[in-house]
Amino acid sequence: MPVYDYIRQRLKEQTALLTILIDPGKTDGETLRRMAGHSRELGIDLFLVGGSLLSADMMDNTLSLLKQSGDTPVVIFPGGAQQLSARADALLFLSLLSGRNPEFLIGQQVISAPLIHQMGLEALSTAYLLVESGRTTSVEFMSGSKPLPGHKPDIAVAHALAARYLGFKMIYLEAGSGAERPVPDMLISAVKKHIDIPLIVGGGLRSAADVQAKVKAGADIIVIGTHFEHNDPFDQILQFSQHTRSPK
Repeated sequence: MPVYDYIRQRLKEQTALLTILIDPGKTDGETLRRMAGHSRELGIDLFLVGGSLLSADMMDNTLSLLKQSGDTPVVIFPGGAQQLSARADALLFLSLLSGRNPEFLIGQQVISAPLIHQMGLEALSTAYLLVESGRTTSVEFMSGSKPLPGHKPDIAVAHALAARYLGFKMIYLEAGSGAERPVPDMLISAVKKHIDIPLIVGGGLRSAADVQAKVKAGADIIVIGTHFEHNDPFDQILQFSQHTRSPK
C-alpha cells in the first residue's frame, strides 16, 4: 500500500498518528532495532529519518536498520537533495512555503526530482511551514528563512490555504528541532479549520500532555524527535501514543 494511502487509512481508524523522527548518528543502533521491532506495540505509526547535516551513507545505514527490524513505514525527511535513498518507503517532498528563499521553495526540489523518479520513491508533497519557537532552530539557520509568527494565526492560515490550492498533500507546522516552545494550539486549530488534508505538527513536544494538547487542537500527525535522543524512549512513547491511537 502506498504510504499516503496508509496515512489516510490510519487516520480513519484512530485520532492521530505518532511519528518518530530519527536523526542518524544520534540514536544507537540497538535502540533503533528495538523501536522498529516493537513499533506496533509502542503505537508508532511512522518513522521519519533526516537531519540538517547528514551524509548519504548515514542515511542509508539508518534506513536499512529500521527496514530490517520492522515493517512500519520509513519516510525520508530530507534536509536537501543529497539526502535521498531508494531504501526508504517514501519521502516528504518538502517546500518551505513559510520562507522566501527560492532554494528551498523550488531549487532543491528541481535538483532532486529526477533522482526521486529514478529511485521510484513515493513523493509526499508537503508544505513546510516553520513557526517561531523562542530560539533560532537548525532549519531556520540552514534555510536562511524567517519563521511565521506564532501569535498571528491568520498568517499561518493564509499560507496553509495557499498550500491547499497549490495541491499539496500535507501541511507540516514545524517549531524546529529542540524548539523552546511548540506550535501554539490556537494556530493549529485555526489552520485545521481551513484544510482537509493531513496536518503534521512537530518541534518542542516533550510530554504526553503536549501531545494530547496538539491532537486536541487538530494535529493529525505528531512528530517527536530530539526529546528521545537523550532519554530512554520506550515508556514515554507508550505514554505519548495513548493520545494518538484512540479509535475514532
